[in-house]
Amino acid sequence: MTEESFFDAVGGHDTFVRLVDAFYDGVADDPVLRPMYPEEDLGPAKERLTLFLEQYWGGPTTYSQQRGHPRLRMRHAPFKVNPDARDRWLAHMRTAVDSLGLAPIHESQLWDYLERAAFSMINTFED
Repeated sequence: MTEESFFDAVGGHDTFVRLVDAFYDGVADDPVLRPMYPEEDLGPAKERLTLFLEQYWGGPTTYSQQRGHPRLRMRHAPFKVNPDARDRWLAHMRTAVDSLGLAPIHESQLWDYLERAAFSMINTFED
């Protein structure tokens, strides 16, 4: 008997697409975060985040197949990620997580990870 992955327990691909879409709805109009996404269209960023989160939570390994090891801190190093950027990222992600209506245990697990990840991305305390 195999244990169900978090990915499957929360609804799989569709749930992660909804999460990422709701998150980037907030980022699109955020004057601090939007400049961190150089593409005109947020589509490529949405796809990368969706694939990363799916893989992290036990879904397909497409992210690593396409991009290699996540190396999150290295990939974010070119951008100024200060406490303000972290807090804005978390605010948009909080709205996105809340929109999913997950079971409390799943919401708590997901939020715990997202919060830890956001704090670990800080690379400057300058404004």
